[in-house]
Amino acid sequence: MAITGLAGHSPQTRTVDGLAIRCVDTGERSGPTLLMTSPWPETLFAFRRIWEQLAPVARLVAVDLPGFGHSEGRTELFTPSAMAEFLRKLIGGWGLDAPHLLAPDVGTGAALLLAGRHPGSVASVIVGSGGVAYPLEVSGVLADMIAAPTTDFLRDFDSRTTVGAAVESVAPRAQEPEVWEDYVSAYENGRFAQSALYVRSYPTELPVLAELLPSITTPVQVMTAEHDELVPPSNGTYLHRRLPNSRLASFDSGHFPWEQSADEYGAVIAGWITGEYARVASV
Repeated sequence: MAITGLAGHSPQTRTVDGLAIRCVDTGERSGPTLLMTSPWPETLFAFRRIWEQLAPVARLVAVDLPGFGHSEGRTELFTPSAMAEFLRKLIGGWGLDAPHLLAPDVGTGAALLLAGRHPGSVASVIVGSGGVAYPLEVSGVLADMIAAPTTDFLRDFDSRTTVGAAVESVAPRAQEPEVWEDYVSAYENGRFAQSALYVRSYPTELPVLAELLPSITTPVQVMTAEHDELVPPSNGTYLHRRLPNSRLASFDSGHFPWEQSADEYGAVIAGWITGEYARVASV
């Protein structure tokens, strides 16, 4: 499916660790490489509004994380720790050297664990809009999902209604039917309930991350949304205060700044990967 916003690039499927991973790759070129991981409950098309802004300055490789979007998954990968190791395999297997890693939302913890446990695996990390603070600082349905004793309440989950409503403000069905359908169809047939295991691992995973944060020397650009109804901006402040080489940017948007504040969001990333990250590391 070629959806407007990825400059004519259509998703392909490549194998990583035995799993079919959906991706879009603009191909090798001089300059930096930016690996982009899909937010939840969206897909790699979440980056369609910043794509043309970033394509002139970097090779773009966007992926649906395993078990998210339209990529195959395995139950044991639904923790930030396991996802960090998966990303390391993907980077090495695809010959991406040490890319910049844009990992918003559920990718945040995994990206930071990757940088902390495998220094040099990425040139920099760009994260945000994901629950990282410990004790937990999340709200709304995300908090309810994490706190629920089991996932039984998701057994009869209707992704077309619930996911459809969640993404309607950023991919209106009437204006962008292909994007809306791509998001919604990604979490049908029990896939949303399975992917929810990832955020339900936060109470055990985030204390581990908290101990690691002060030792992460990789440059980190932290992105926060001022009106995030699920992940309060305090999560971004939490990271910025603990990471020795970080910078904080804030956007006047809800939970989806890559779509709701796309021009500003893309500009920060473009400036970061073309030089700002190195200045942060040298301070």
